[in-house]
Amino acid sequence: MSLLAADLSAGLATAIASVGRIDPWLVVGFIGQGLFTARFLTQWIASERARRSIVPAAFWLFSLGGGVTLLAYALYRQDPVFIVGQAAGLLIYVRNLVFIRRERRQRAADAA
Repeated sequence: MSLLAADLSAGLATAIASVGRIDPWLVVGFIGQGLFTARFLTQWIASERARRSIVPAAFWLFSLGGGVTLLAYALYRQDPVFIVGQAAGLLIYVRNLVFIRRERRQRAADAA
């Protein structure tokens, strides 16, 4: 069983055990995890279509969304390891989006 499947399975078991009440932070955690899953699916589909390895801007947008959501969850859980890991990742995601934006502006300027 993959780590993602194990995490989802454990989270689902916790959610089912608390039928009758839904912990909003558990929902936030699952949304963040869903965004991270979406980024991998996006990258995989884009690479398959191009028949080469590529990382589309959507990968970084999903990374940023998932990172912010999971950072909020980590802060709620007061997990310093999780907090540092998510905060560091956010810097990388934003920097890659800056590179993409800069490249698009340069291409537009070159085309004009």
